[in-house]
Amino acid sequence: MAKNCGTRESVLIPTGLGPSRTYPTIRSLGRRGINTVVASEHDNPPVFASRYCGERLSVPAPDVDLVGYKNALLGLASRPDVRTVIPAREEDAYVFSRYRDEFDEVVDLVAPSFEVLRRSQDRLQLAAAAEKAGVPVPETRLLSEVDDWEPELIIKSRYNLLADGYVDGYAPGQSSKVKSVKHLSPGEHPDVDAILDEMKHDPIVQEYVTSSDEYMFAGLYDHGEPLATFQHRQIRGDSYVGGGGVYRKSVYIEELEQVANDLLSELDWHGLACVEYMCDAETGEFKLTEINPRMWQSLPATVHAGADFPYYYWQAATDQIDRIDPRYEIDSGSHSLRGELGYVLSLFRDESPHVERPSLGATARELFSSFCEDPYLDYTHVDDLGLFVSGANRMLRNRLHGSS
Repeated sequence: MAKNCGTRESVLIPTGLGPSRTYPTIRSLGRRGINTVVASEHDNPPVFASRYCGERLSVPAPDVDLVGYKNALLGLASRPDVRTVIPAREEDAYVFSRYRDEFDEVVDLVAPSFEVLRRSQDRLQLAAAAEKAGVPVPETRLLSEVDDWEPELIIKSRYNLLADGYVDGYAPGQSSKVKSVKHLSPGEHPDVDAILDEMKHDPIVQEYVTSSDEYMFAGLYDHGEPLATFQHRQIRGDSYVGGGGVYRKSVYIEELEQVANDLLSELDWHGLACVEYMCDAETGEFKLTEINPRMWQSLPATVHAGADFPYYYWQAATDQIDRIDPRYEIDSGSHSLRGELGYVLSLFRDESPHVERPSLGATARELFSSFCEDPYLDYTHVDDLGLFVSGANRMLRNRLHGSS
């Protein structure tokens, strides 16, 4: 929907507390003179301290009132200066697609239809789509259908977000997330009833894949055709058993590009996609983990490597697709300082029968070596230290509060 307001153009950026998916967007677009309208349910998220945060507004919490959250975003998107809205959370992607007709009336989005979104966010349907596209994927079944517990297995939510468009029993304004992943030893019989009660739906069970490496493929797509893509290898996650990347290096692997393109083409994908893969240690295949239809946790590393997806999204939403330059630097490394701390804490907090716990000494040596090789840290920009200071203060207050 073209808007001609005769004023400075704006972008609406919903955000939670974590800055990883929104600060690079605020910085990228703010530096280009685009007014960043940043909206949060929190009073003072760290990104509000950025010099590139143009407006700071309040919206309802999506996990409390999803319809109220949608209506607030819709109201802000109706402003004549707001050209587009950039998804940072599962709730954003959900309301953009679920209520697409309402958003299409007032703003230009780059988002999949709800049918496509639902197919990608249902991990059972996603596995079927991957098989149809000829893309390797771990064997995937519903928990209620498993009768053989001898293999190494993991149990995880069927959906990233539980909401009425995906599962029964939720009102339109209700939603929740189930992040827990259960690793089972061979022959271990879980308490199925307890898991169904805890996860509030029938989750999936997948074969455990021993991986030699983990990779992320990111893309911006126009109805199944790539406008820009990016890859990185995850060297460390926020836990030794896995999780979001906190130390990553940009790569380009033709086979990874091919399997990701095959899957997203099969889905007729439109918009942002963060696709996670494991490299099977036995076969060398890139096996699909999941798709996230929004900006990703490691976005600072992506932008640091030169792949400016916030700006790509803006260009796609404002009819400038032909100006997208998708080139990026290979072997660019980046760290999340807070994430690296989480990795160290996971040595004492997390456990898995499938992953050997590294020693603290070996971890310290690896950290020192990687920081020497790639000293770049997310969020530490000398021209905009407000975010770093605000985040550090918040983390310190939380630690002090927790110990009191």
